[in-house]
Amino acid sequence: MRVRLKTVCALGALAAAPTTAWGEPAKPAPDYAVVDRIAGADGGWDYASLDTAGGRVYVARSNAVMAIDIGTHKVTDALAPADGAHAVFAIDQGRTVVETDGHTGMTRFIDAATGKVEDEVATGTKPDAAVYEPVSGRIMVMSPGNSTVTLLDAATHKFISRFTLPGGLEAAVADGKGDVFVNLEEQGALAEIDAVKGEVVRVVPLPGCEGPTGIALVAHGTRTISACANGVAVVVDTGAGQAVARLAIDKGPDTVLADETRHRAFIPCGGSGTLVEIATDNPDAIRVTGRIATQVSARTGAIDPRDGRIYLPAATLGQPAPGAKRGKPIAGSFVVLVLAPQP
Repeated sequence: MRVRLKTVCALGALAAAPTTAWGEPAKPAPDYAVVDRIAGADGGWDYASLDTAGGRVYVARSNAVMAIDIGTHKVTDALAPADGAHAVFAIDQGRTVVETDGHTGMTRFIDAATGKVEDEVATGTKPDAAVYEPVSGRIMVMSPGNSTVTLLDAATHKFISRFTLPGGLEAAVADGKGDVFVNLEEQGALAEIDAVKGEVVRVVPLPGCEGPTGIALVAHGTRTISACANGVAVVVDTGAGQAVARLAIDKGPDTVLADETRHRAFIPCGGSGTLVEIATDNPDAIRVTGRIATQVSARTGAIDPRDGRIYLPAATLGQPAPGAKRGKPIAGSFVVLVLAPQP
């Protein structure tokens, strides 16, 4: 498939933008706190998601899809087997779970009630992030191993198309209007994709951002926030296709959580053991407002838009092997931290 690529230059955008918030000091007394810890089986993890229809938190584990009942905190450590799971989320009003399997290259469709794998589709090398796009009814799978984006039909689970997008495909978010935004980790940029046409609309540079991973849409879809490996987050105006602000965050982020009801975003920083809180009420003055202590290694998570509760997988890590990014989880230490707004 032909890829239409329009690169947007924003080299001087941050210098000119009045909303730039580099090094803005955090306010004291954050209003969120850890209220519970839900233990789970040993092993690694990646993305998490929250399904309001099914009342569950899903966590992609190294060897399984984990499910947690929000109401009872009952844990199903292995709803379905996996081999290096990365993304996991529910579709069909909670009836089906989608999982990307990094080691096998498959994207799986799982019955949420029974854990039975209904279908699996080859989706490139090392499929990682994935997202459901409601206008097209498609699931978009990012495979950085061979720099491909695969489109699947969410209803039939069938392959639709595939195109190449180099630059280190990372986390993605759908705007609900037919477009998907995905971070390009190696390029330090943000790509906008038309999910209906299956082509790239433009690529937006993220000045000062090294290794963007997590991403969220905020301010009614008018801004994206990309979390970067070098301790910053970059805000992009989605209409203009231009970076407009840069925020100081902490070490080791891997996701961005948006709470549009409360006009906030949160970035779990696993290297620092903090959750950076960001105010999004004013799209022209998006700013850091606090830091909440969590746990070193808590780098991904999910948020419940109904009550604002945040769920962060974490574990105590051993010393990393030479050349490894992080150590392996110590036996018996895996938990999902539950944070709640404080009165």
